[in-house]
Amino acid sequence: MSDFTHFDESGAAHMVDVSTKATTSRTAIAKGFISMQPATLAMVAEGTAKKGDVLGVARLAGIMAAKKTHDLIPLCHPLALSKVAVELDVAEGGIAITATVKNTGQTGVEMEALTAVSLAALTVYDMVKAVDKTMVISETRLVLKDGGKSGLFEAE
Repeated sequence: MSDFTHFDESGAAHMVDVSTKATTSRTAIAKGFISMQPATLAMVAEGTAKKGDVLGVARLAGIMAAKKTHDLIPLCHPLALSKVAVELDVAEGGIAITATVKNTGQTGVEMEALTAVSLAALTVYDMVKAVDKTMVISETRLVLKDGGKSGLFEAE
């Protein structure tokens, strides 16, 4: 179990002590995609969904989710985030979602970026599920992480 930082010597889950880690600028970018039928995509793009501005509401949901990640994932630290940006772009076959999260602190913001993408996608699904139950949320992944001891990670 020594390779897993969220387990103690006996194998019990615990929150990692980050008090001795250096305070550094940290950035994470996550991406995801929600595919849907062409008619549904057109409705979302045109802003004619019965529940309102799907992309605007999903953007806000993603931002709010990033700020509440520690309430959703048991061992995440509550963080003072300095930036959360969520972009939803109409693309061929669906909506591409990108979340950028930044802070200056002792632990990274990868989970906050991934949570923002996930909740933005779930919000899109919720807002148009009445007209399209075939939607698929996929490709949620970390594409960039910078800062801290491990430095830069880029996946794209």
